[in-house]
Amino acid sequence: MIRTCVITGYGINAQDELASAFKLAGTKVSLIHITDLVENPGTLKDFQIIGFPGGFSYGDHLGSGLVLAHLMGKHLREAIDSHIEGDGLIIGICNGFQVLTKMGVLPNTNDHWEQEVSLIHNDTGVFENSWVRVTFPESTCAWTNGLPDMDLPIRHGEGRFITVSESLRKKLSKNRLIALQYKDRNPNGSQDNIAGITDRTGKILGLMPHPEAFIIPENHPRWAREDITEGWGLRIIAQGVRFFN
Repeated sequence: MIRTCVITGYGINAQDELASAFKLAGTKVSLIHITDLVENPGTLKDFQIIGFPGGFSYGDHLGSGLVLAHLMGKHLREAIDSHIEGDGLIIGICNGFQVLTKMGVLPNTNDHWEQEVSLIHNDTGVFENSWVRVTFPESTCAWTNGLPDMDLPIRHGEGRFITVSESLRKKLSKNRLIALQYKDRNPNGSQDNIAGITDRTGKILGLMPHPEAFIIPENHPRWAREDITEGWGLRIIAQGVRFFN
Protein backbone atom coordinates (compact mmCIF):
# COMPACT_ATOMS: atom_id res chain seq x y z
CA MET A 1 0.00 0.00 0.00
CA ILE A 2 1.14 3.54 -0.79
CA ARG A 3 2.19 5.38 2.36
CA THR A 4 1.64 9.09 2.89
CA CYS A 5 3.30 11.35 5.44
CA VAL A 6 1.18 14.36 6.39
CA ILE A 7 3.26 16.88 8.27
CA THR A 8 1.87 18.42 11.45
CA GLY A 9 3.24 21.11 13.70
CA TYR A 10 2.71 24.41 15.45
CA GLY A 11 0.02 26.41 13.65
CA ILE A 12 -0.74 23.83 10.95
CA ASN A 13 -4.49 23.23 11.07
CA ALA A 14 -5.60 21.31 7.95
CA GLN A 15 -3.73 18.06 8.57
CA ASP A 16 -6.85 16.04 9.40
CA GLU A 17 -8.63 17.06 6.19
CA LEU A 18 -5.58 16.21 4.09
CA ALA A 19 -5.15 12.89 5.88
CA SER A 20 -8.81 12.05 5.20
CA ALA A 21 -8.36 12.83 1.51
CA PHE A 22 -5.37 10.54 1.19
CA LYS A 23 -7.16 7.77 3.09
CA LEU A 24 -10.12 8.03 0.71
CA ALA A 25 -7.66 7.81 -2.19
CA GLY A 26 -6.41 4.50 -0.81
CA THR A 27 -3.16 5.32 0.97
CA LYS A 28 -2.00 4.58 4.49
CA VAL A 29 -1.49 7.90 6.26
CA SER A 30 0.78 8.86 9.14
CA LEU A 31 0.65 12.27 10.82
CA ILE A 32 4.20 13.21 11.75
CA HIS A 33 5.24 16.30 13.71
CA ILE A 34 7.88 18.52 12.18
CA THR A 35 10.08 18.28 15.29
CA ASP A 36 10.14 14.49 14.93
CA LEU A 37 11.19 14.82 11.28
CA VAL A 38 13.95 17.27 12.19
CA GLU A 39 15.26 14.80 14.77
CA ASN A 40 15.00 11.84 12.38
CA PRO A 41 15.01 12.87 8.69
CA GLY A 42 15.36 9.22 7.67
CA THR A 43 11.69 8.75 8.56
CA LEU A 44 10.79 10.07 5.11
CA LYS A 45 12.28 6.96 3.51
CA ASP A 46 9.18 5.06 4.63
CA PHE A 47 6.81 7.15 2.50
CA GLN A 48 5.98 7.59 -1.17
CA ILE A 49 4.03 10.85 -0.68
CA ILE A 50 4.67 13.87 1.56
CA GLY A 51 1.84 16.31 2.25
CA PHE A 52 2.29 19.85 3.54
CA PRO A 53 -1.14 20.99 4.80
CA GLY A 54 -2.60 24.46 5.11
CA GLY A 55 -2.68 26.60 8.21
CA PHE A 56 -0.43 29.20 9.78
CA SER A 57 2.78 27.33 10.59
CA TYR A 58 4.57 28.91 13.54
CA GLY A 59 1.93 31.63 13.42
CA ASP A 60 3.38 33.05 10.19
CA HIS A 61 4.84 35.73 12.46
CA LEU A 62 7.94 36.21 10.29
CA GLY A 63 6.04 35.74 7.04
CA SER A 64 3.81 32.99 5.70
CA GLY A 65 5.56 29.63 5.93
CA LEU A 66 8.98 31.18 6.51
CA VAL A 67 9.94 29.49 9.77
CA LEU A 68 8.87 26.03 8.63
CA ALA A 69 10.64 26.56 5.31
CA HIS A 70 13.84 27.42 7.16
CA LEU A 71 13.61 24.33 9.37
CA MET A 72 12.90 22.03 6.45
CA GLY A 73 15.65 23.49 4.31
CA LYS A 74 18.24 23.31 7.08
CA HIS A 75 17.50 19.83 8.39
CA LEU A 76 15.68 17.89 5.69
CA ARG A 77 17.13 18.93 2.33
CA GLU A 78 19.04 15.69 1.78
CA ALA A 79 16.04 13.58 2.78
CA ILE A 80 13.68 15.52 0.50
CA ASP A 81 16.11 15.37 -2.44
CA SER A 82 16.34 11.61 -1.97
CA HIS A 83 12.57 11.37 -1.79
CA ILE A 84 12.16 13.15 -5.13
CA GLU A 85 14.99 11.25 -6.83
CA GLY A 86 13.36 8.02 -5.69
CA ASP A 87 10.09 8.88 -7.48
CA GLY A 88 8.39 10.21 -4.36
CA LEU A 89 5.67 12.87 -4.67
CA ILE A 90 5.07 16.04 -2.66
CA ILE A 91 2.02 18.27 -2.37
CA GLY A 92 1.86 21.60 -0.56
CA ILE A 93 -1.50 23.29 -0.07
CA CYS A 94 -1.96 26.97 0.85
CA ASN A 95 0.54 27.44 3.71
CA GLY A 96 2.24 24.29 2.47
CA PHE A 97 2.63 25.95 -0.94
CA GLN A 98 4.12 29.01 0.74
CA VAL A 99 6.59 26.75 2.57
CA LEU A 100 7.68 24.96 -0.61
CA THR A 101 8.32 28.22 -2.47
CA LYS A 102 10.35 29.72 0.38
CA MET A 103 12.35 26.52 0.70
CA GLY A 104 13.19 26.87 -2.99
CA VAL A 105 11.75 23.42 -3.78
CA LEU A 106 9.26 25.08 -6.11
CA PRO A 107 9.80 25.70 -8.93
CA ASN A 108 13.54 24.94 -8.48
CA THR A 109 14.28 25.57 -12.14
CA ASN A 110 18.05 25.71 -11.53
CA ASP A 111 18.20 22.76 -9.12
CA HIS A 112 19.75 24.93 -6.38
CA TRP A 113 16.87 25.33 -3.89
CA GLU A 114 16.89 29.11 -4.36
CA GLN A 115 13.66 31.03 -3.85
CA GLU A 116 12.38 32.12 -7.24
CA VAL A 117 8.70 32.82 -6.55
CA SER A 118 6.58 33.85 -3.60
CA LEU A 119 3.03 34.22 -2.34
CA ILE A 120 2.42 37.71 -1.02
CA HIS A 121 -0.54 39.66 0.37
CA ASN A 122 -3.68 39.54 -1.77
CA ASP A 123 -4.11 42.66 -3.87
CA THR A 124 -7.66 42.91 -2.48
CA GLY A 125 -6.17 43.74 0.91
CA VAL A 126 -8.43 41.23 2.65
CA PHE A 127 -8.42 37.57 3.64
CA GLU A 128 -10.09 35.64 0.82
CA ASN A 129 -12.49 32.93 1.91
CA SER A 130 -14.58 31.77 -1.05
CA TRP A 131 -14.92 29.28 -3.90
CA VAL A 132 -13.16 29.72 -7.24
CA ARG A 133 -13.16 28.00 -10.60
CA VAL A 134 -9.78 26.63 -11.65
CA THR A 135 -8.51 25.19 -14.90
CA PHE A 136 -5.58 22.88 -15.55
CA PRO A 137 -3.34 23.83 -18.49
CA GLU A 138 -1.18 21.20 -20.14
CA SER A 139 1.74 20.72 -17.79
CA THR A 140 4.35 18.26 -16.57
CA CYS A 141 2.53 17.86 -13.23
CA ALA A 142 1.76 14.29 -12.20
CA TRP A 143 -1.01 15.54 -9.90
CA THR A 144 -3.05 17.71 -12.28
CA ASN A 145 -2.27 17.27 -15.97
CA GLY A 146 -5.39 16.38 -17.93
CA LEU A 147 -7.92 17.14 -15.19
CA PRO A 148 -11.13 19.00 -16.11
CA ASP A 149 -12.05 22.44 -14.73
CA MET A 150 -13.41 22.36 -11.19
CA ASP A 151 -14.52 24.47 -8.25
CA LEU A 152 -12.27 24.58 -5.20
CA PRO A 153 -12.34 26.61 -1.99
CA ILE A 154 -9.68 29.16 -1.06
CA ARG A 155 -8.88 30.67 2.33
CA HIS A 156 -5.78 32.80 2.45
CA GLY A 157 -4.44 36.28 3.11
CA GLU A 158 -1.17 35.81 1.20
CA GLY A 159 -1.95 34.06 -2.06
CA ARG A 160 -0.77 36.49 -4.70
CA PHE A 161 1.72 34.54 -6.83
CA ILE A 162 4.72 36.52 -8.11
CA THR A 163 8.03 35.62 -9.75
CA VAL A 164 11.47 37.02 -9.10
CA SER A 165 11.87 38.13 -12.72
CA GLU A 166 10.07 38.42 -16.02
CA SER A 167 12.37 35.79 -17.50
CA LEU A 168 11.35 33.28 -14.84
CA ARG A 169 7.71 34.15 -15.42
CA LYS A 170 8.14 33.23 -19.08
CA LYS A 171 10.07 30.07 -18.17
CA LEU A 172 7.19 28.77 -16.07
CA SER A 173 4.91 28.96 -19.08
CA LYS A 174 7.43 27.72 -21.64
CA ASN A 175 8.44 24.72 -19.53
CA ARG A 176 4.82 23.87 -18.68
CA LEU A 177 5.27 24.34 -14.94
CA ILE A 178 1.93 26.09 -14.40
CA ALA A 179 -0.26 23.38 -12.88
CA LEU A 180 -3.50 25.28 -12.39
CA GLN A 181 -4.94 28.76 -12.94
CA TYR A 182 -7.90 30.75 -11.73
CA LYS A 183 -10.44 30.71 -14.52
CA ASP A 184 -13.27 33.20 -14.00
CA ARG A 185 -11.94 35.32 -11.16
CA ASN A 186 -8.43 36.06 -9.96
CA PRO A 187 -9.05 36.41 -6.21
CA ASN A 188 -5.64 37.68 -5.18
CA GLY A 189 -3.95 39.34 -8.18
CA SER A 190 -1.63 36.44 -9.01
CA GLN A 191 0.55 36.81 -12.11
CA ASP A 192 -0.94 34.98 -15.08
CA ASN A 193 -3.85 33.83 -12.86
CA ILE A 194 -1.53 31.20 -11.37
CA ALA A 195 -3.14 29.14 -8.61
CA GLY A 196 -0.48 26.41 -8.48
CA ILE A 197 2.82 25.29 -10.00
CA THR A 198 4.96 22.19 -10.32
CA ASP A 199 8.70 21.62 -10.48
CA ARG A 200 10.71 20.42 -13.48
CA THR A 201 10.19 16.76 -12.48
CA GLY A 202 6.41 17.15 -12.26
CA LYS A 203 6.45 15.33 -8.91
CA ILE A 204 5.88 18.36 -6.68
CA LEU A 205 2.67 20.37 -6.64
CA GLY A 206 2.04 23.58 -4.75
CA LEU A 207 -1.37 25.23 -4.89
CA MET A 208 -3.38 27.81 -3.00
CA PRO A 209 -6.89 26.26 -3.39
CA HIS A 210 -7.79 23.44 -1.00
CA PRO A 211 -8.62 20.14 -2.76
CA GLU A 212 -8.76 18.38 0.61
CA ALA A 213 -11.72 20.61 1.53
CA PHE A 214 -13.83 19.21 -1.32
CA ILE A 215 -13.71 15.44 -1.00
CA ILE A 216 -17.45 14.73 -0.65
CA PRO A 217 -20.33 16.40 -2.55
CA GLU A 218 -21.70 18.04 0.58
CA ASN A 219 -18.54 20.16 0.91
CA HIS A 220 -19.72 22.28 -2.03
CA PRO A 221 -22.14 25.09 -1.11
CA ARG A 222 -24.34 24.31 -4.13
CA TRP A 223 -24.12 20.52 -4.09
CA ALA A 224 -27.87 19.97 -4.00
CA ARG A 225 -28.88 22.70 -6.44
CA GLU A 226 -26.28 21.68 -9.04
CA ASP A 227 -26.60 17.93 -8.50
CA ILE A 228 -22.93 17.53 -7.58
CA THR A 229 -22.28 13.85 -6.96
CA GLU A 230 -18.60 13.73 -6.04
CA GLY A 231 -15.93 15.71 -4.27
CA TRP A 232 -13.94 17.11 -7.18
CA GLY A 233 -10.90 17.98 -5.10
CA LEU A 234 -10.35 14.30 -4.44
CA ARG A 235 -9.51 13.91 -8.14
CA ILE A 236 -6.22 15.76 -7.57
CA ILE A 237 -5.26 13.58 -4.63
CA ALA A 238 -6.31 10.38 -6.42
CA GLN A 239 -4.36 11.27 -9.55
CA GLY A 240 -1.22 11.67 -7.46
CA VAL A 241 -1.79 8.27 -5.89
CA ARG A 242 -2.27 6.67 -9.33
CA PHE A 243 1.25 7.83 -10.23
CA PHE A 244 2.48 4.70 -8.44
CA ASN A 245 0.23 2.24 -10.29
